[in-house]
Amino acid sequence: MREYLVVFLVAAAVTYLLTVVAREIAIRTGAVAKVRDRDVHAEPVPYLGGLAMLGGLLAAFLVARELPFLSGSPPWVFEDSLSVLAAGALVCAVGVLDDIFDLDALTKFGGQVVAVGALVYSGIQFRWFYQPDGTVLSLDGTQGALLTALIVLATVNAVNFIDGLDGLAAGVIGISALAFFFFCYQLTVINEAERATTGALLSAALAGVCAGFLVHNFHPARLFMGDSGSMLLGLVLSATTMTVTTQFVPTDIDIAEGAAGARASLLPMLLPVAVPILIMIVPLADLLLAVVRRTAAGRSPFAPDKQHLHHRLLEIGHSHRRAVLIMWMWAGWIGFGSVVASLYDDRWVWIGIGAAFAVTVGLTFLVPFLPGRHAQDGGPSPRRGPDSSAPQTL
Repeated sequence: MREYLVVFLVAAAVTYLLTVVAREIAIRTGAVAKVRDRDVHAEPVPYLGGLAMLGGLLAAFLVARELPFLSGSPPWVFEDSLSVLAAGALVCAVGVLDDIFDLDALTKFGGQVVAVGALVYSGIQFRWFYQPDGTVLSLDGTQGALLTALIVLATVNAVNFIDGLDGLAAGVIGISALAFFFFCYQLTVINEAERATTGALLSAALAGVCAGFLVHNFHPARLFMGDSGSMLLGLVLSATTMTVTTQFVPTDIDIAEGAAGARASLLPMLLPVAVPILIMIVPLADLLLAVVRRTAAGRSPFAPDKQHLHHRLLEIGHSHRRAVLIMWMWAGWIGFGSVVASLYDDRWVWIGIGAAFAVTVGLTFLVPFLPGRHAQDGGPSPRRGPDSSAPQTL
């Protein structure tokens, strides 16, 4: 655990420092979010936060290879991690080009497909699923590649969709990464397995990257992550969750005392697949709602609008910062709630999850209507209105 903390801190510190460099590069190359009619920031803000994030991930990876415990892990831990980072660097490069030259949606999507292709080629893809009876549901190469591409591309664009308020995407992904780290680590503890895993290493680094970037990105932001950052976060998070899907066989997985027999029989198949999806439910839900909303109106799924989940929070009276914090709370409740519920079966666990849900719902829908709350919060941000803080948001 201590070495994972070192990985987290290295990723956070390097990202924090490189953000200053990325901001200078963005200004010199013209990668700046200009003020447009559909945007609400009142002054241009530089992009290219993804460059700092990529630097933080690479630094964490290099340091991890030198740490006493992690350096002795099985070779596939670092091999798979390097494959994910290489694909992340590729999609980050596509994002940098978009931040500078404003690529059209089809070209950008093509770049995402190439990055996913590199990920699949390196061996990071779904190959099989274990079923409750211990048998294996095998996927052929085409099926595994298509399923992998679907999940990764959906996550990449989902993160891009929620990158609409200062600190929102970085906070949601950082919380999701922490939840998945807890899932990976506790799964090895419960089953007395090797603590060093690709999922734990990458999720610790990803959480650190988000923490370091948030110092510069929380409202009012001095730098936007841009497509270079949102696509990098989406690919690394989805690929990270994918690495655990074939790590454990049914006979390896055990759970805390008190689990029901039927639930125990389903865990080997459902845990590695369902938990990652639940952890990413906030950006994925926003993506799905946006696609349905736009296609139902006869518009392109990529056409920008002001009806994302965070826009709705602003509309009902939340300030900019409070809307972001509430979205973080929802991500935390879903992410950590699903992980804890999947690993432990205890009455107090469910009571805690229920209490956290009640608090989150109350803060979401009741706080805006408390007397004097609007004046105390200073009303909506004078720098931002009810629209995306980043023009790349779809």
